[in-house]
Amino acid sequence: MIAILSDIHGNLPALQAVATDMQGYPVEGIVLLGDLIDYGMQSNETVRYIRSAMQDRILVSIWGNHERAILLSDFTRFSSQRGAECARYTASRLTDQTRAYLDQMLIHDGCHSFELGGKRVLAVHGSLEDVYWKAITPDQPRGDYSAYDLVLSGHSHDSHVFTRYCDCQDPDRRNKHAVLFINPGSVGQPRNHHPEAQYVLLDTRTLSVCMRAVPYDVEAAMAAYDGHVDDFYRSRLAFGV
Repeated sequence: MIAILSDIHGNLPALQAVATDMQGYPVEGIVLLGDLIDYGMQSNETVRYIRSAMQDRILVSIWGNHERAILLSDFTRFSSQRGAECARYTASRLTDQTRAYLDQMLIHDGCHSFELGGKRVLAVHGSLEDVYWKAITPDQPRGDYSAYDLVLSGHSHDSHVFTRYCDCQDPDRRNKHAVLFINPGSVGQPRNHHPEAQYVLLDTRTLSVCMRAVPYDVEAAMAAYDGHVDDFYRSRLAFGV
């Protein structure tokens, strides 16, 4: 069994609640789909916690658009001015240790292909159309994923599980190849109207998917904001929007 996490966004209480929840399951590996930092006020603490409590089980960890923007000082693609300003503030607060971890321990490409239990897996923050900034949705997969059995993605902060069938030359399978798409939602800033910390448990043998939503101390996460970024990022935590 593996745990799939995405979009933690500097929300340490949410991450700690997920880590505690994971202790109740035989989790052998962890996939991190990017955006460990920003929006939340505890980016350094979040990275420090990942290093100390989770690093030995991490199978894959990739850059999201926030790692890319902040480490490359490119704030041009945020959809709002407040988003760019928040990222600049986070950049000003990152320690050298946090920057080194994000630079050295995460895959910079925004996507990564690997084998898992005999399955071909793609981990991507966004989609193959744009690995950082355009999310996969059930209506718009945004790319050709026929080379994979599993596609793990984030960015949208909105969880999903669905299957698409690609044409192939395999009469035993009626010339169809199934691709399972999984988005675990957001640990630290969900946007599906559920404020709990969200992640996925995947049984690599049966491909059964367990969508977890874990209550955490939302008030503690909100209290960490100190007025340096738009209050929108604090208030949205209460509603999961």
